[in-house]
Amino acid sequence: MLWNLRIRAAERGVWKSAQMRRMLADAGLEISAGKMSSWWAGTPATMRLEELDVLCSVLKCTPTDLMSPEPEKIAARRPRATETVNGDDQSHGAGNDGVSPVVTPRFGRPRSEPPL
Repeated sequence: MLWNLRIRAAERGVWKSAQMRRMLADAGLEISAGKMSSWWAGTPATMRLEELDVLCSVLKCTPTDLMSPEPEKIAARRPRATETVNGDDQSHGAGNDGVSPVVTPRFGRPRSEPPL
């Protein structure tokens, strides 16, 4: 999600995080300077719905005004079609004949050979 707090605040004439923090306090939401700084400087890792509600009320906006989806970032996180969920390439494993390769234990002979 793209976090648009500073843009929405600027549209309301709010240019500093301290001013935004005072406005939130006037609306009944007391937050720490550190939390306000993290909201102001970048996308918050978490936010309570109550906080979002007060923030939207103060800025006279909606949550969709504050957050914009970024579908290209989601697409970039998806594994490529040739990879499995754990990241292994699907070309490994069974060959064309459907038989898995011989697994060699760390010490000793391959398991497919009988003991001597």
